[in-house]
Amino acid sequence: MARVLFMNGGSEGHINPTIGVVQELISRGEEVVYVCIEAFRERIEKTGATVRTFDDQQFIKAFISGGRNYMLERINGLLLTTDIVIPSVLEQIKDEQFDYIIHDAMFGCGRLLAQLLQLPAINSCTSFAQSRESIEQELEQFYTNVSSDIVQAIYEQFHILTRMVKEKYDVDIHSPYEVWCNPAPLSIVYTTREFQPNGESFDQTYKFVGPSISTRLSSESNTYTENQAEKPIYISLGTVFNRSIDFYKLCIEALGNTEHTIIMSIGNNVRLSDLGEIPTNFTVKPYVPQTELLPNTKLFITHGGMNSVHEALYYGIPLIVIPQSADQPIIAEQVESIGAGLTLQMQTLQANQLRDAVDQVLSNTSFLTAVAKIRDSFQESGGYRQAVDEIMAFKRKYGIK
Repeated sequence: MARVLFMNGGSEGHINPTIGVVQELISRGEEVVYVCIEAFRERIEKTGATVRTFDDQQFIKAFISGGRNYMLERINGLLLTTDIVIPSVLEQIKDEQFDYIIHDAMFGCGRLLAQLLQLPAINSCTSFAQSRESIEQELEQFYTNVSSDIVQAIYEQFHILTRMVKEKYDVDIHSPYEVWCNPAPLSIVYTTREFQPNGESFDQTYKFVGPSISTRLSSESNTYTENQAEKPIYISLGTVFNRSIDFYKLCIEALGNTEHTIIMSIGNNVRLSDLGEIPTNFTVKPYVPQTELLPNTKLFITHGGMNSVHEALYYGIPLIVIPQSADQPIIAEQVESIGAGLTLQMQTLQANQLRDAVDQVLSNTSFLTAVAKIRDSFQESGGYRQAVDEIMAFKRKYGIK
């Protein structure tokens, strides 16, 4: 069968949906070489893939150096990572041949490497898909609403960097959209058209396969609900934002010593002692095996990362979303729009607001009705198996054996 080069960045949200895809590709006879950061080596190697890595610290330093205030600055940051990623990858695969490449939608070097290696490319989109028109509209607002001096400096930097890429790698970049979204002949989007904003506007090169949820091996078993009289409320801010001591204290104030059983994951950056006295109805852990716990949960209080929201809805769990950054406000809007939960704002959140929101979601049956509807559509969508079906169809189209 074929050899696949899989390019990805360095965060849980971009890695986890691809685990099942890689396992399924290998089960169908494909050989996968997966490029990521060292932190994910063990997880990827368990799928049976061969792992190659790049320096994540240098990558992050280069990306941040582009600026963080505006989209075009972040696009420049992605262009600045090319000299970190591309030479490293090319050196590691210099004696190898590949039949096609799968690259992450927001990992700016993926499309460039596809062109350099002259490989048929597939875009792996772990968040909502973004159209050229939506990116151009956002950039137009930047050009219109921001001081012309700032715009000119950032735009000049973009042109300097694209010329640098052309000179070094002989690859043309025609627009910021190409760097930000890595368009390809096929885009695998790990949600459904129904949950995707403006889902009907994307053409058939976008395959909405639904959430890619697969078994993740962990060192902990799901012991949290075995002896519970009722299903718990689960609280987690994910892996990136798990530093919010004040938020965890607010949760304890809002829900401590109530009739609810609470399981709260606080990550490795917060000490249990920082939270003061823990009420008897709370179980607080640095880590909780989320996909094992969620099916036995009655409510999920989350930051609204795509993985977390998909997993909750896949198992039919209503949500209270407290978005932090990135695409989380948009995801929270979608959760509310389908009636599957409520959104609260971290900056103004009070204990009584959180308590009232919990009571509202748990007492109003309309939330469960909405969640059941989206659950069924998610579970019927195919996930990682459907993704690989689409990849196999892509191979046939391009004559790849």
